[in-house]
Amino acid sequence: MYYEIRRYQIQPGRREEWVRYMEEVIIPFQTEQGMDVTASFVDEEDGDGYVWMRRFEDEVSGEALYEAVYQHERWKNEIGPVAATLLIPDQTVVTRVRPTPASPLR
Repeated sequence: MYYEIRRYQIQPGRREEWVRYMEEVIIPFQTEQGMDVTASFVDEEDGDGYVWMRRFEDEVSGEALYEAVYQHERWKNEIGPVAATLLIPDQTVVTRVRPTPASPLR
């Protein structure tokens, strides 16, 4: 099992709009495709920062979930293009982590 921590930089002044879009569109869509979204945060020290986490059982299921979400027509034609207008894509940081043996997230 592993987690993906994704840190986004939102276009200046548009974080509230981003959070709404994440909570009303992106997260529900991804969970409908089988994605396990574990957390969603706003950065208290950066007014345009946003962080979220997803959980994957293994490499094979992770690849299948990526395919289901990012190759879906709705993502390619509707959701992805809107997300691209709200984010600063070249400032996205994705970190893949595994919980330690004593972690409650195991």
